[in-house]
Amino acid sequence: MITTNQNLVSSVMYVSPEMRAESLHQKPLCIWLTGLSGSGKSTIANHLDLALHQADAHSFILDGDNVRQGLNSDLSMSSKDRSENIRRVGEVSRLFYDSGLIVICAFISPYEADRQIVRSLYPRGGFVEVHLNASLEACEERDPKGLYQKAREGLIEGFTGIDSPYECPTHPEIQLDTVLLNRQQCVDAILEFIMPGKPI
Repeated sequence: MITTNQNLVSSVMYVSPEMRAESLHQKPLCIWLTGLSGSGKSTIANHLDLALHQADAHSFILDGDNVRQGLNSDLSMSSKDRSENIRRVGEVSRLFYDSGLIVICAFISPYEADRQIVRSLYPRGGFVEVHLNASLEACEERDPKGLYQKAREGLIEGFTGIDSPYECPTHPEIQLDTVLLNRQQCVDAILEFIMPGKPI
């Protein structure tokens, strides 16, 4: 029996990713922000996006909570569905990359294997992993969405850092301590890495 997948043939696009990037006058990139809830992913993603926009770069944010309310609204918080969440986001982020954009992904993405799978979708230099390295204690003290308190009260199960693991990146391109560094310092560090010597 022939499965549906065996009948699929990739379409050839007349406008290549290189042509799209050239028309935008930039090098496409995936900037992947990972860290515990409360480590600053969404905040830094937004300020990085704004800085890129002000520098006439073309960027877009894929944010964990937003994607969970739309594209991945059918997924639970089980380990299997968390992996599927990141797999889907990885594929979508690669589409943005192929369109010539700088795509900023802000996801807890707790499993190293899942992040490595996303990395494998990109050519060398096309994927920049940024670990926002804030301790559990610091993130729990911030608790901007009140989720840690709910997890401690047993109202949320499988919460990363409490009763579900977070596997720190082994070799991130950038590691930022968001307890010691303020928001602007983090954004500046990322900009200096992706656009060295260019005034922003």
